[in-house]
Amino acid sequence: MNILQIIPELKLGGTERGTVELARGLVARGHRSVVISGGGELVRYLDTYGTKHYTLPVGAKNPWTIFQMVRRVCRIIEEEHIDVVHARSRVPGLIAFLACRKTSRPLVTTCHGYYRKNFFGYCMGWGKRVIVSSQAIGRHMLEDFEVSPERIRLIPRGVDLDVFTYRSPRRNPQGEFTIGMIGRITPLKGHLDFIRAISRVVRAFPKIKVLIVGDAPPGKTKYRQELELLVKRLGLHQTVQWAGTSYDIPKILSEMDLLVLASKTPEAFGRVMIEAGACGVPVVATRVGGVVDVVTDGKEGLLVPPEDPLALAEAILRILKDPSLASAFAKRLREKVEKEYSLGGMIDKTLMVYEEALKKDRILVVKLGAVGDVVLAVPSLRAIRKKFVKSHITLLVGRDAFELVQHSPYLDDIVVYDSKRKDKRGSRRLQLASELRRRGFDQVIDLQNNKTSQLLSYLSLAPKRFGFDRGLFRFLVNRKLKDPGSLPPVEHQGKLLRLLGIETVDPRLELWPQPKDEAYVGTLLQQEWLAGNESLVGVNLGGSIRWETKRWPVEYIAELCDRLGQDKIRVVLTGTEQERNLAQKLLSQVHVKPIVAIGKTTLPQLASLIRRCRAFVTVDSAPLHLAASMDTPVIALFGPTDPKRHFPPVGKGIVLNKKVKCHPCYLRRCPIGLICMTRITPQEVYQEVKRWVQTPYEEVLR
Repeated sequence: MNILQIIPELKLGGTERGTVELARGLVARGHRSVVISGGGELVRYLDTYGTKHYTLPVGAKNPWTIFQMVRRVCRIIEEEHIDVVHARSRVPGLIAFLACRKTSRPLVTTCHGYYRKNFFGYCMGWGKRVIVSSQAIGRHMLEDFEVSPERIRLIPRGVDLDVFTYRSPRRNPQGEFTIGMIGRITPLKGHLDFIRAISRVVRAFPKIKVLIVGDAPPGKTKYRQELELLVKRLGLHQTVQWAGTSYDIPKILSEMDLLVLASKTPEAFGRVMIEAGACGVPVVATRVGGVVDVVTDGKEGLLVPPEDPLALAEAILRILKDPSLASAFAKRLREKVEKEYSLGGMIDKTLMVYEEALKKDRILVVKLGAVGDVVLAVPSLRAIRKKFVKSHITLLVGRDAFELVQHSPYLDDIVVYDSKRKDKRGSRRLQLASELRRRGFDQVIDLQNNKTSQLLSYLSLAPKRFGFDRGLFRFLVNRKLKDPGSLPPVEHQGKLLRLLGIETVDPRLELWPQPKDEAYVGTLLQQEWLAGNESLVGVNLGGSIRWETKRWPVEYIAELCDRLGQDKIRVVLTGTEQERNLAQKLLSQVHVKPIVAIGKTTLPQLASLIRRCRAFVTVDSAPLHLAASMDTPVIALFGPTDPKRHFPPVGKGIVLNKKVKCHPCYLRRCPIGLICMTRITPQEVYQEVKRWVQTPYEEVLR
């Protein structure tokens, strides 16, 4: 693999040293390593290790500079044939994100600290994979930046055990100990508390030496002066030595008898602690952030509350006074470092994340339509799963259809969109868009292709968004195809799937009722005294209440029920709760009472019920698609809509449709008396039902 790391600068610091060490490890394992930074002393090590470096101001927050850097980084990605981009800080994270979108490369980010909840902080959660160095940082990204847990990977920092060699803590009866702090000199690191604690320790051990390693970054020089003044005021100028910036941390640690980490705010990890542990140096630290992942209080070291110089002094004195305790802490911390924090282990885990980012895409399929439309999308879902076997596939679907697909073997996850919450429709869409961004999709396949679905696709920030060209809104998708027009739904979707390399789509429909649904239907029919040898025929009472023109007259259904009843064929009426009034009207006209299942089933239960039927009579509605999925012979009654567009792919069944002059009109209210539906007679429907009922049951099942 060709890996690009991008970081603001390469001066002394845990993040910077980690970048250099990872670059060396990548090259040693046969990969190609490239780094972009603003420069620094550590660049010379990259040259030694065989890593190519580009010096660019990728840490500058100036918008114009950021815009220029995106273009430069895109060029480097293409010229160096980069496979994965790894961003290690916020501004470089934004630059890398935009460059990866333009070049279609996966982005990995590593969160090295606690970020403020601002725009640049959120950028660190936009990687396809987000690496965190501790449990504390993982919770921070999850809770404060709403990064999906599926994208977070915990990889603690590692230490090169060949460089940081172990030695047992020295016994010094004369009390000549060296205590040190390593890190940038900033208020957050707690140097003031450390110096105040030392003023107490020196009373018991007047011969101690204190090393403060590191220097103040630009803008913090006054803080350094404040520390120097405090040292003089406490009479510690003979005790405290300002070692400045050092690049030989192993040598510095070899001179120490105790390392102190006095941070006031949560540490992302505390790399210097595992380096001290590798060298056999005991540790006293404040109980903040990722520190608790490395050191268990009283086992591998001592932890104290932050901003408590007295407690810090007591912990330091406890270790200095008890050599056996210091040795026990050092030994246990070394063992933990060997087991959990080796540099080789960190590099191997990071490589696994790179490979995962390259191979495992997160795909969102959008289908917000009615129940029948979602059923007709099943062949596309099956084809997508077959094409992308290892990908994580999520379906965005309306609430009404959720229960039909919740057990689909072709999906890893489902996101539900409740379009009926009209009072909060705008805010709901914004919330949903935020949820989709949080999940970090690589591709969106829009099978709905309306304004809402394409807007949500766009707001998901997925690099690849597949959909049909909708003219004014064509910019919302970036992998588009001209809409082929009026085609059967499965064939229409198949045209779009060709953009993904899916040439053929098996049109077979299927659903997945569960054993509990089968059991419910069995109890329902048993309560209606259905004999085991009786033929059962389903009749769907109506369609959507918005489509009165699709309905077959109630008196026709009553006549059909009576005809079938006279032949000892049991009829079960299906429909929604909204059709109970129609059912009452029907029951007042029939002589042979049918089984009434209207409003008594969920969609999976209805599918299970339809599977029990020898034939199913329905208008153009969702139960038509359920029947096709259950492979039940269907007699479909079409009026205002075109069966060429809406009749599902079925193995058994027939369409009854009268070719009147106004067909298809797609009107929801008919001005001339529903002649397209009234011309379909009960007699001809009865004859079609009888044909299927008289077919041997084994043939129907085939």
